[in-house]
Order: sequence, then C-alpha cells, then structure tokens
Amino acid sequence: MKSIFTSFLTVACFTGFAFGDHHKSKDIVDTAAGVDDFKTLVAAVKAGGLVETLKGDGPFTVFAPTNDAFAQLPKGTLESLLKPENKGKLASILKYHVVAGKVMAKDVKAGEVATALGKKVTIAVKDGSVTIDGANVVKTDVKCSNGVIHVIDAVILPKG
Repeated sequence: MKSIFTSFLTVACFTGFAFGDHHKSKDIVDTAAGVDDFKTLVAAVKAGGLVETLKGDGPFTVFAPTNDAFAQLPKGTLESLLKPENKGKLASILKYHVVAGKVMAKDVKAGEVATALGKKVTIAVKDGSVTIDGANVVKTDVKCSNGVIHVIDAVILPKG
C-alpha cells in the first residue's frame, strides 16, 4: 500500500471553464485531462510518475495551477522539471499542491495545512478571497469522484 503522502495529484483548470455534472464520475486525473488548460499539469503529473497513484481512491483536495500559472515560472524551469532526471523534484512540487481529504470551499479556514509532501502551506482568507502560499484561488469546488479541485493562479513551491 502506498503512503498517503505519495497518493496525491495536482491538476490544473481555469476560471471560466464549464464543469458539468459529468466530472463527478471522473477522477481528478481524468477531469484534468478533459480540459485544455490542464495540459501542462497533466504533462507534469505524467513526467512526475504520479498518474497511477493519483487516480487512487483519495479523497484528495488539489490546489491546481493553470497552464498560465506554469508559464509564470522563470524561463526554462518547467522544461527542466519535465526532464526524467528531475522526476523526484517535480513529484515533490506536485505533492505540495495537495492535501488529504475532500475540503470544500465552505470548509476552508485560514492557517497552515500539511500537504502530501509533508510540508505546510499557508492558507489566508480575507474579504471572501482565499490564497494558498500567496496564490489566488480563482475557482472552487470542482467535484471529482476521488476529491475536489480548487484552481489557483500560480505554481506554489515548497520552501527550502
């Protein structure tokens, strides 16, 4: 049995994309694969070797960066991370975007939360807006069969 900390996924999606009821029967990976703005993240999940694990039962809460979020990384960073020799580092970054359980937007509280990587992220709530390590949550509650996706506008990186 795989550790809970290796059983997570990061998925991207984009504000304004329509998510009908069809996604409820799809897992997080399949939901992401069905949206064009998830291409970068789906490629990262594949390169990080996390697809099989991340299609697991969960439940998972994924703070998912968009393609545009990945494009904001310094030039060459993404290309470097997608190389086979950087698989472990990429997997660590992806796991940093995931927390255990199915946490819906109404249940999100400010504070520190442990991620699948074992490091903590800081969630802030102010005037109805939520950030995670400074990234804005731009869409919430994309329900999937094994959890929920909350879309963020930046890739968050583990400290240290």
